[in-house]
Amino acid sequence: MNGIAAPRYSRRRAVLTVIAGLAGAGAVVGALWAWLAPPVRGVVALARDGDRIRAYLGNEGDNFFVAAFLLVGMLCVVATIAAVLVWQWQAHRGPAMMAALTVGAMTAAGVAAGVGALLVHLRYGTIDVAAAPVSPEHRVHYVAEAPAVFFGHSPLQAALTILFPAAVTALVYSLIAVATARDDLGAWPPVDAAWAPPVTAESAPPSAPS
Repeated sequence: MNGIAAPRYSRRRAVLTVIAGLAGAGAVVGALWAWLAPPVRGVVALARDGDRIRAYLGNEGDNFFVAAFLLVGMLCVVATIAAVLVWQWQAHRGPAMMAALTVGAMTAAGVAAGVGALLVHLRYGTIDVAAAPVSPEHRVHYVAEAPAVFFGHSPLQAALTILFPAAVTALVYSLIAVATARDDLGAWPPVDAAWAPPVTAESAPPSAPS
């Protein structure tokens, strides 16, 4: 039997604590991402025929991918750390914590995307091509566009960004669990027959003579 004491918190409270903690971490990630993510710089130019043309400077268009990748990377780091920390809550190890981590990671991704999108919008504003101050005397106006939180505008791309950190945290937690010798993972309540010491050369019974 393992020597773990009965937990002070109920399983339900532990699950809600993990989800709430990850949601708070998602807000921090969103704010940090909004500060670190590179903007997309471009120009609004007045063509000879009077049309307004919008274009990106050099490789600035790549920052749409860089910014989205940065957000996913930060969320995956949080997901990995969360899985390791939650595993340390020994009394509550098991499927419930796996579910809490998965839901919490998705919540964190959604909160991070929402907070990040809001903050970069407040920081860079919205580009209005029609209102850009260009004229025959000043044909070029430089702009900075807010970075993107998702790799594209389709619902599938947004869903994959939300689900990827959840998959990472579930994988890390599962790998730690399968590497544990005890069937009950050392959690509460303990199971008597869940573990047996490994058989070694010293502890193995003697074999019958051949």
